Amino acid sequence: MILPADAALLATLPALAFQAVLILCRLGAAVMLLPGIGEAEVPATLRAALAVGLVLALLPILAPSLPTMPLEVSGLGLMLLTEILVGLWIGLLARFLALALAQAGQVVALLIGLASPLQGDMVLGASATALARMFSLATAALILATGLYEIPLRALVESYAVLPAGQGLPLGGAAETIARMAADSLSLAMQLAAPFVLAAIFVNAGIGLVARLAPQAQVFVVAAPVQILGGFLLLMLLLPSMLALWGQGMAQGFLRLPGS
Repeated sequence: MILPADAALLATLPALAFQAVLILCRLGAAVMLLPGIGEAEVPATLRAALAVGLVLALLPILAPSLPTMPLEVSGLGLMLLTEILVGLWIGLLARFLALALAQAGQVVALLIGLASPLQGDMVLGASATALARMFSLATAALILATGLYEIPLRALVESYAVLPAGQGLPLGGAAETIARMAADSLSLAMQLAAPFVLAAIFVNAGIGLVARLAPQAQVFVVAAPVQILGGFLLLMLLLPSMLALWGQGMAQGFLRLPGS
């Protein structure tokens, strides 16, 4: 015999399941891309478990603001697809900004003469240098160690106030935001690599001048190891300042995410 309380609970299960799946679509899609917790090196099962844990924690908070379940299957599918797109959009914005340090490492490696030693990277591709790969791994470690991952997660939760569930994604504004975040990421990467760009200009100008004064000398053969060694010494001196500038840029960029 089913008690009235049990019958009432069973009657609410479909609505709770719909709300949980609706939240999972946005949170799960974003978690797969967010820097730190959404790295390709992190197993997909762990990312999925994190998304489910977030849904269980946030369901009581977000449930009152969620829409009711559509009666038609087409409306339900469209709503779920929209939430997935919103989650991917927010995760992609954070991911673009997190690429700044790896991009700076790629530029620095090319400037100090490390263009040949290549190390495949699942994000930057097979043409990534070993230095860019190291900076890419450092990005994930620093985001987790410094607590920067909390800002995109908070923005993801607060995004329900800016983009309520089921109301769609403004494609024009979304594309403009992606372009702006990609430009900010490239700008931060060039700021990080600026000292090496300046040093490379002076070093190559000096090498060219010596080659003109002593054309019989193998200047470029001698200068290559000196350029690499000097580049590593400069990197050791500037790395703390680079990481501090990167941390400030990441915090400011994450605060511009929708919902922050």
